[in-house]
Amino acid sequence: MHKSITMLVALVAGSLSGIGTAQAAEGNYADLVNRKVLRVCSDPANMPFSNNKGEGFENKIAEIIADELKLKTEYRYLPSSMGFVRQTLAAKRCDIIIGTVQGEELVLNTNHYYRSTYAIVFKPGVGLDGVETLTDPKMQGKKIGIQIGAPSGDLVARAGLMAQAKGYRFIVDRRYESPAEEMIADVRKGEIDAAVIWGPMAGYYATRGGDKLTVVPLLKDKNARTEFRITMGVRQTDSAWKRQLNQVISKRQPDIDKVLLDYGVPLIDEQDRIVTEPRTQIVPPPPEKDEPVAPKRGVSQGFTDGAPPMGMAAPAPTTPPPADAAPAAPAQPPAAAAP
Repeated sequence: MHKSITMLVALVAGSLSGIGTAQAAEGNYADLVNRKVLRVCSDPANMPFSNNKGEGFENKIAEIIADELKLKTEYRYLPSSMGFVRQTLAAKRCDIIIGTVQGEELVLNTNHYYRSTYAIVFKPGVGLDGVETLTDPKMQGKKIGIQIGAPSGDLVARAGLMAQAKGYRFIVDRRYESPAEEMIADVRKGEIDAAVIWGPMAGYYATRGGDKLTVVPLLKDKNARTEFRITMGVRQTDSAWKRQLNQVISKRQPDIDKVLLDYGVPLIDEQDRIVTEPRTQIVPPPPEKDEPVAPKRGVSQGFTDGAPPMGMAAPAPTTPPPADAAPAAPAQPPAAAAP
């Protein structure tokens, strides 16, 4: 949006205290969703996505979902690190992850509720005004901040700028470290000339902590994939719950967009146009018929520090890419995530 994810354990039909026992239509799986409260899996210190004070945009979006369902919210907090899904969603301690990348194999994705992109952040008047791509000649000789292991490193490397890059940590516990925030602070101090960072984090931190910085979504860089769709994630057996959430997302899309825009998230539509106003209600596609799907096993890189991770399988891009442009390291923000 935005989470480091390990493998889902097998989910079996059964009844637990506080969990509905009605059988789901798909494959006779038990309905594991608590229908009395919206139980949200979340990170306690991952701004601008979420925190335990309810200040992140994912917290606000959770409130929108709860309002539509006439439920109260209840959180199960765990730092975004290896084991996040296994210890929250798969352990049935909560029923929804508000921000996860479309195509994440260890959850069942809802329809995406926003699409964002990596961005370049810099101070106005330092020779980078007008830059729209990392291959712009103005980028030559500039010191660029990247998070090591994030898709931003791949973007910078493919633009031939890695020799002048400064690396910041990517896999961290945000309760104690905030590399993205540190990187933006270094832009303001002049220690680096620019930062390449997941859009939601770029838009948020560029307006906080000092003079406003320029944020340019990297929509024209074709060397590597920069944009990702963000969905909500549920257990792979919770198909009925996914469809219910899809209806909520469709109905409350204008409210969700307003929250994202208020937090400075660079929103883009399916034609790569910048979204500046909340969109109208989106008509969802016809309901799909879900076949029983056993939970997948394996390891996923998941979200880390809110940004889309390296190495995840990405959904097909909006337009067919050249034969040699298949995503390498970035596949799948928020975190975010990032992003």
